[in-house]
Amino acid sequence: MNTSALVLMISTWAIVICFAVYFFIKILTAKKHDEPDSYVENDDESI
Repeated sequence: MNTSALVLMISTWAIVICFAVYFFIKILTAKKHDEPDSYVENDDESI
């Protein structure tokens, strides 16, 4: 494998891993929305 190919492969892996870590942290640290349960409104009372 050429040196340039190795550099390109490692830099591509680094970019993909950085994006994955960034969005994973963004999801884990997101605020939870206090929304009512939507399934309660869809329940049939006659059952």
